[in-house]
Amino acid sequence: MTALDRSAPGPTGPGPATSGANTPSPAVPESAELAERLRTALQHLLPGLRGTRGEHGDLTPSRQAALGALDTHGPMRISALATRLGIALPTTSRMVDLLDASGWIERTPDPEDRRASLIALTDPGRQLLHTVRHEAAARLAARIETLSPEEQRALYTALPALESLADSTNPSTSS
Repeated sequence: MTALDRSAPGPTGPGPATSGANTPSPAVPESAELAERLRTALQHLLPGLRGTRGEHGDLTPSRQAALGALDTHGPMRISALATRLGIALPTTSRMVDLLDASGWIERTPDPEDRRASLIALTDPGRQLLHTVRHEAAARLAARIETLSPEEQRALYTALPALESLADSTNPSTSS
C-alpha cells in the first residue's frame, strides 16, 4: 500500500472468526477492489525499482526484461524471446541488435537449424543484470524499512500469494 492509499478505507464488515480468536477478521474485498489497489501500489513502486535513467547505459526496462528472460530460461531464438516478452518479432529483433552491440548478449548458430541463431547472455550481461537487480532490491529494502513492524509482517505474509499471482500471469515465468 502506498502512502497515497493509506487513507483509503479498508474492507468493512465482519468476516469469519479466526480459529481460537474472539475478534472477527475483516471480510475479503472483491477481486476488482484488490486488483485496483494492487495495480495502484505497483504503479507507484515500479519507478523506484527502475533506478535513474541512463544509470546503466542504454538498459531500458524492456531490455532488462529480455536479459532476465535469457538468464532464467537460457539461450533461445529471437522468436521465442519475443513470445516470452509479449512483444512483436521486429521490435525484439531491433532490441537484440542493441543488446548485442552493447556486448550484453551473443549470438551463436542454432544446432537444430544453422540458418537460425540462438541468443544468450554474456558474462558482462549477466553481471549487469545482477547489479541492476541488487540495486533495485536495495532501494526497495530501504523503503520496506520505513514500514512499521506490523506492515512488514503483513507484506511477508502476502508474498506467497503475490509470487503465485506473478507466476500465473507472467509469460516469462511459465515453461
